[in-house]
Amino acid sequence: MSPATMRSRAPRLAPKPPPSPEKNRTRPPPAPGEKTAGASVQPGAAHTRAPFLARPWRGPRAAAGWSLPLLGRQYLDILTSWYCSFQDCCRSGDCRISNNLTGLASDLSVRLHGQHLARELVLTAVRGYLEPPQPHKALALSFHGWSGTGKNFVARLLAENLYRDGLRSDCVKVFIATFHFPHPKYVDLYQEQLTSQIRKTQERCPQTLFIFDEAEKLHPGLLEALRSHLEAQAPENHRVESPRTVFLFLSNLGGSVINEAVLNLLMAGWSREDIKLDHLVPQLEAEIAKSTDSGFGQSRLVKENLIDFFVPFLPLEYRHVRLCARDAFLSQELPYTEEALDQIAKMMVYVPKEEQLFSSQGCKSISQRINYFLP
Repeated sequence: MSPATMRSRAPRLAPKPPPSPEKNRTRPPPAPGEKTAGASVQPGAAHTRAPFLARPWRGPRAAAGWSLPLLGRQYLDILTSWYCSFQDCCRSGDCRISNNLTGLASDLSVRLHGQHLARELVLTAVRGYLEPPQPHKALALSFHGWSGTGKNFVARLLAENLYRDGLRSDCVKVFIATFHFPHPKYVDLYQEQLTSQIRKTQERCPQTLFIFDEAEKLHPGLLEALRSHLEAQAPENHRVESPRTVFLFLSNLGGSVINEAVLNLLMAGWSREDIKLDHLVPQLEAEIAKSTDSGFGQSRLVKENLIDFFVPFLPLEYRHVRLCARDAFLSQELPYTEEALDQIAKMMVYVPKEEQLFSSQGCKSISQRINYFLP
């Protein structure tokens, strides 16, 4: 990329607003028993769809040195070439691909609560896909479980660790079925737009990530349009630089089957951490395949085994909700007490009615509930 192009793409910064009185207010010292966020702690967030509808992107402030006349065109060209010699650069610009699998493993272990099966399966699948020099097909993962169990959160962690710009990366595209494709009568137009978006993103980036939230609500025509992108490619059809592509499908479909199976195992004396994929995945796949309320289970993506892994997300218990509440305080650098964590956890509704083991909302809305406990 030429320095002229680099300068033209630099974001224009709006005038800095006057400092808010709230920001100048001194925070009172924590009361006895309160805990505050440490500088070394990287807290997780409540498991909601908020990561996909997050704050607007603000471009990075340009370093002053880049605008100095002493830095000539030749020097910038050399610097750009040097950077791209060890970083992944798109043909149209720097994709800032990081593929930080160590960071992903750490985030899944520390910031994701109560999902040992998803943690192990996602990490193994992604690592196995990124290691070969040229995969023969896209990687397709289908996340299933109740709302608030961490499906969107794991998708965000993947984006953050595979790309330096996370969900803001030009190589990451997020689609929410009811938001981006709301009207069935326009399915032909949606098909054309979706196919074009995937193709253009793959042309721009050597590694892409596509996230489909509410996958069970996708029109069958859209699922059919995705089939060709998930099929294995014959060796003769491989390009010299075939792009790596990861598809994530997020769905509540099968959540009740997962919850029932987990409940039965726990009531039989099993430890939650002893539950294996074999206890859940066969029942989950059977439920998806026989589902008539959603086109996802009847699609050729499922029937032709184009989904590589079905990932079950377990229902969350009281102790997991407390951890989500703690993370919500830490993410805002707010003090908290153990009593506050208990009070927030008790605000949730737990099911089944008799056992009251699982939070019906998972960790959803936790970040909003902590507002009741602020000084």
